[in-house]
Amino acid sequence: MVAIRQNWRVILLVVFLLISVFALFSPTLGPDDPAGGDVAAQSSVTNLQYGLELSGGTRVRAPLVGVTAEGVEFGGDDPRVVEQEVAAEIDGAGPADVIARFGAQSAQGTAQPGAGPANTVEVTAEGVTTDELAAALDAAGYSLTDDGTVREGVTETTRQEVVRILENKINEAGLSGGTVQQVTTAQGDNFILVEAPNQDASSVRELVSERGTVVIEAYYPTGDGNYTRETVLQQEDFQSIGTAQEESGGAFVPVTVSESVAPDFQQSMRDSGLAQPGGTRCTYQTTPDSTEPCLLLVVNGEVTNAFGMSPGLADSLRTGEWAQNPVFQLQTTNVSEAQEVSINLRAGALPAQLDFSEESGGTTSFISPSQGSDFRTNSLITGIIAVLAVSGTVFARYKDLRIAAPMVVTALSEVVILLGFAAGIGYPLDLSVIAGFIAVIGTGVDDLIIIADEVMAEGEINSRRVFQSRFRKAFWVIGAAAATTVLAMSPLAILSLGDLQGFAIFTILGVLIGVLITRPAYGDILRSLTTIGR
Repeated sequence: MVAIRQNWRVILLVVFLLISVFALFSPTLGPDDPAGGDVAAQSSVTNLQYGLELSGGTRVRAPLVGVTAEGVEFGGDDPRVVEQEVAAEIDGAGPADVIARFGAQSAQGTAQPGAGPANTVEVTAEGVTTDELAAALDAAGYSLTDDGTVREGVTETTRQEVVRILENKINEAGLSGGTVQQVTTAQGDNFILVEAPNQDASSVRELVSERGTVVIEAYYPTGDGNYTRETVLQQEDFQSIGTAQEESGGAFVPVTVSESVAPDFQQSMRDSGLAQPGGTRCTYQTTPDSTEPCLLLVVNGEVTNAFGMSPGLADSLRTGEWAQNPVFQLQTTNVSEAQEVSINLRAGALPAQLDFSEESGGTTSFISPSQGSDFRTNSLITGIIAVLAVSGTVFARYKDLRIAAPMVVTALSEVVILLGFAAGIGYPLDLSVIAGFIAVIGTGVDDLIIIADEVMAEGEINSRRVFQSRFRKAFWVIGAAAATTVLAMSPLAILSLGDLQGFAIFTILGVLIGVLITRPAYGDILRSLTTIGR
């Protein structure tokens, strides 16, 4: 019992090592479907996930298309009214391309109408300039406050919404290991950074560049020989969206309409003639000027499919029974179209598109899987060289296995714990994280050398009490150094600075693990080896 109490720090280190080894190798912590069928993004031996640089893949960095007016006086109008009025004054822009937001909020979180210095109007249609937005606001009857401005770019809220939706898209598409984040350059420019391990550039750009808007429109004759299109269902009107399913001659996505929307949709089907007895036969694709009423599936502004109404569904809509169980299928011509519809419905529509032009600073880079494999090999070699260099230096300095061997083992324990942490949370390893590991090895051994020098510098250790006194002096020094490192790295870990963030996070974790776990454990080991029988 006394031995356990005196060496509890060593026991704590062993516990953390066991947990880390479990996280690294246990199949129970691995993904159910590694990399969504993309096994190159995960180690075949461990549960480690590899980032873009170590597995190959695509990195896309691009700003968002848009111009923003800040400090707009809404004059008591609702944001939806503002969006419609401003969109009407801009050629090529619809209400979906204009985003108006109140700046002031009540204590309950509800928007307050009226003028506010933070009221914003964004236009996310391509090609719109700041002068055009200013002119549109003026023509619509909205003015800027004294400190109001019109600038390039979109708001922070829009950028966060884009990150959330792109993350959903990547998850729905099964791109395991893919990440989306907002990054800011030293000049203050904001970009969206998308990384998809083991994916080619064209498929990633296609996924993230699509706006993702899916609506259902009724197409029917107006009685004067013309046809009209009316939006009857939008993305937010669906309660649940099923997965794409293949059937003979095409595919479909089963959906459930929200109960609050179902009665209105049902009435629209009656008014448009789609719920007529016997259903309708749609020939929109071949003879749009003489077809019976159709439902149009519109994805990103393009009609991807048109279909009529089956007799059974038409009867249930006409009698009112359908609203009690508002379920139907979105028909497509093939499975890939159905998957696109399902992904867009689940993820939602992007409020703004990414600008991939070189003028805006947009870039797309691809790392081949073979190059990623070379990076993994070189990283392993670099790590081995670092360990050998540290071990050789330590043994050359002390020439005493009692001091040097525990020092090397303790330093490597930090790396094992960090790897276990990365595997446990599924953090993808990249070159910046590997650099963080090497930095941890270096700073860790520095601290252990400080401990050894302080303990052994004043000659023979006569008792455990003497050892403890010397160890405390050394620990104050490494504690202060650790605090300095954490403070220096914290801005890099918090700010969205791309690769530097991973380096900073794992350097900070390594320092904390060292101060709280491995350094105290090394002290107990060194005390046991140097004060035997004293």
